[in-house]
Amino acid sequence: MSKLKVYVKNKQNIVKIPVGIRLLIRRCCQAVLATERFEQDAEVSASFVSNKEIRNLNKVYRNKDKETDVLSFPLTSEDGKKEINAETGFVLLGDVVISLETAVRQADMYGHSLEREVGFLTVHSMLHLLGYDHETSPLDERIMREKEEAVLEKLGISRDATFIIERN
Repeated sequence: MSKLKVYVKNKQNIVKIPVGIRLLIRRCCQAVLATERFEQDAEVSASFVSNKEIRNLNKVYRNKDKETDVLSFPLTSEDGKKEINAETGFVLLGDVVISLETAVRQADMYGHSLEREVGFLTVHSMLHLLGYDHETSPLDERIMREKEEAVLEKLGISRDATFIIERN
């Protein structure tokens, strides 16, 4: 079984990090790699940022001057060449950057837990780090959505499993 190092950093102070969220992120990253049969030792960095910071990153790197929920910064080049950590030999997959403010708002809007939202955003971003892109075509979007749901279902946080139902 391959090893995975996930570095989780909190770079915001607006939303309190829920207990267990770091473990959830690690589980999501591991589940994506297992589902995709990624056999190499790997490293991933995940950061929580404010809306202001993610908007700035989105403007600088994607030329979109607006907030977003998650950004992915893959380190694998277009030709498939992977960056390797010289000290550990681990493949450096890249960075996942999540706006916790937006995640809280979206969890509210969709009627599920913040954990489910962060789990979804992490899985979504990990698939980007592995080369998937939902913006290239409707088919690519569908492939990516199906992969996301399959991983989330494995983790027990799929849409069906996590909707909050109001009782009268």
